[in-house]
Amino acid sequence: MELDMFRPQWYPFDQYPESDSNWALSTGPDGRIYTAACCEHTGGGTVKLVRYNDETDTLDYLFDISEMVDDPFDSGRATQCKIHYSFAPSLKDGILFMATHLSAPPLGKVMYSPWGEWHKDTAFLGSKLLAFDTNTDRVLHDDILFAKEGCRCLCHDEGRGLLYAVSYPRDHLYVYDRDTRKTKDLGRIGSVNSQVVFTDSLHRVWTSDDDGYMIRYDPDTSRLERSPDPLPHYPAFRGGYHSVFYDLALSPHEEAVFFTQWVADPRMVKFYPTDGPWGRCLDFGPVTQGSDDTSYPLSTGIEHAGGLVFAADGYLYYAASRWGQKIPSNASPLQNGEKRGLQSVLRRMEPETGETEAVVTLDRPDGLSHYIARGGIDRHGSLYFAVSASPPPCGIFRVEVPESLKKENAHLPLRYWG
Repeated sequence: MELDMFRPQWYPFDQYPESDSNWALSTGPDGRIYTAACCEHTGGGTVKLVRYNDETDTLDYLFDISEMVDDPFDSGRATQCKIHYSFAPSLKDGILFMATHLSAPPLGKVMYSPWGEWHKDTAFLGSKLLAFDTNTDRVLHDDILFAKEGCRCLCHDEGRGLLYAVSYPRDHLYVYDRDTRKTKDLGRIGSVNSQVVFTDSLHRVWTSDDDGYMIRYDPDTSRLERSPDPLPHYPAFRGGYHSVFYDLALSPHEEAVFFTQWVADPRMVKFYPTDGPWGRCLDFGPVTQGSDDTSYPLSTGIEHAGGLVFAADGYLYYAASRWGQKIPSNASPLQNGEKRGLQSVLRRMEPETGETEAVVTLDRPDGLSHYIARGGIDRHGSLYFAVSASPPPCGIFRVEVPESLKKENAHLPLRYWG
């Protein structure tokens, strides 16, 4: 069977054993896979840029970003500890943009509050935007994208030379001009950060707000608008609250995107952004197993779907969590070295009918791997998935695919958002 030829291999960040999360993975303009070894729960933690080397079958640790931007781990401030859904490639010039995020406390501290320390010397310097030339392996320049805030997600409009970002904690939408290297604040979205921002063929910018409504910015009119209806969501026990975009993949077949949401009972939705005044949603329904027993809650940290990526066969691949027993909301899913039945299953979906099938289990031998943050495809057609689940170190899965899915430049078209 073809499914027997999908072979996952686990690559831990063994040269950075303190790495406790991995929120970003992207195909670079060179067709290679880039990811971020983050350290966000330890005082003084920093993030390292990592690339999969398809010639040696190893991970290359390119540099520590805090050192590259001259914001050292022992500055006394909250640190440059992670990249969070904030890779954005530029195909025409080979640059991979990346923006940093906050959460790690200053060295020697156990926690950091961006609101509580906003006016203190310990405040985060600000999200750093780096332009990394994948042709020469050099950082061309870095800028503060916005002060005192982290970048939650990033998107590149290559046609107009603009980068769009959502900030945390203030939840504002920003635009950065590549020519002037200046940032403009476009306004506040809400309080619950969307996990993705993307553009359509009309150069309009899309994201979502606290209650699952789409937010759209039109650069031609400078208007920030809110959709009249929320995104599809589980109807039984809540409105659209927290049903923000989580992961989103560009269809290679038509002008449409597929997305999941950052909420319990996430759904798979196909969205046509230019079909009608506010686009058109096609709801394919829940992507995790769900539960008929609502007497106990399941958090977004357990019930999760992400890693959306199209492979060379035209199918949409994604990872969805699966669990075998009740996991109390106040208990760790990893106790006494047992995984408590929590797994990640790689699935593929026929993009027209929505029919899905399980491909393979992404089973990390040394811990949990149910929380897949992002997926990617390299220039040869292999698939990759970023894992952010305990215990450290985190890492990535590489999934070797059947020969029928391998082809030259399999990574095109690129995903221009993190």
